[in-house]
Amino acid sequence: MRGKITEFCTYFQKRADVSLRAMQIHRSIDQLPTFRRAVVTVGTFDGVHTGHRQVLDQVRSEAFRINGESVLITFHPHPRSVVSSPILGIRLINTLEERIELLQSCGIDHLVIVPFTELFANLSAEQYVRDFLVNIFHPHTLVIGYDHRFGRDRDGDFQFLKEQSNTYGFSLMEISPHLLEANVISSSRIRDTLLHHQIEYANRLLGYPFFFSGMVVHGNKIGRTLGYPTANLQFPHDDKIIPGNGIYAVFAQPEQYEKPFQGMMSIGFRPTVGGTQRVVEVNLFAFDADIYDRTLKVHVFQYLRAEVKFDGLPELVAQMHLDKQQSLRMLPTSLPTGQS
Repeated sequence: MRGKITEFCTYFQKRADVSLRAMQIHRSIDQLPTFRRAVVTVGTFDGVHTGHRQVLDQVRSEAFRINGESVLITFHPHPRSVVSSPILGIRLINTLEERIELLQSCGIDHLVIVPFTELFANLSAEQYVRDFLVNIFHPHTLVIGYDHRFGRDRDGDFQFLKEQSNTYGFSLMEISPHLLEANVISSSRIRDTLLHHQIEYANRLLGYPFFFSGMVVHGNKIGRTLGYPTANLQFPHDDKIIPGNGIYAVFAQPEQYEKPFQGMMSIGFRPTVGGTQRVVEVNLFAFDADIYDRTLKVHVFQYLRAEVKFDGLPELVAQMHLDKQQSLRMLPTSLPTGQS
């Protein structure tokens, strides 16, 4: 794990050392500026993972080469939340604001957030290209991942775009799959790893430690009586993914604090104390301030163990002590640059 932490530190330092123009955020397609020789890519970019960054690096490089502007078109809400059955649902790696935060460091000139509606979903592939991409964005170059599909029933693909590029006069660049250990990086794969405790692997695919934020609310305060006070979290977004039940080594940063603190997190039903609801609790090391009603941002570094029902509180406390020691061995002394 130490080797992977070093990789994260190196990545964040490189991002911090690069001088990037501030990304302009556009939330209305009716009020867009005229883009200069726009190099455009399209996608939800949930996770802004290492595969996504390969696409964004290509967009940025091409825009620089032709003295143009890089433009990323993304959608909100997530298209699957509109076109899929509500029963199936979807849990996202990032909220919209988290996605914006991550994209800020990718060197893109313009982020355009397009409302994804049923009307938009029912555009034919031809309408999507003509009425949306061409008439609104006037792309000089379109950079698209190998598996990009669009239009009603997902009829549009790279071959269709190639045909349309001849009609409308834009250049087309395809990004090949970015492989990691022979597995295609994808948001769905990362979601699966998060749910199945494969945090180290998920973080490698993401290129940064997975994070989420919650509001600190009052609990039953059992942790405080055991010598391990916890911040109980309530989440404002129902579609934000939370890792599978268990104990984790984390960094956590309370709102209005300049730096995060080492800590450990429990996700589950607290069977030892007769819990019946799934809760997320974070114990911050070397910290004992009142942070109720504040936001706590949690960066998840490592899965420690499964949730277990102990025979009594003394046995639980003994295990919590071991969890803390293991967390301290695994965590760096501070959060890598760029992730606070």
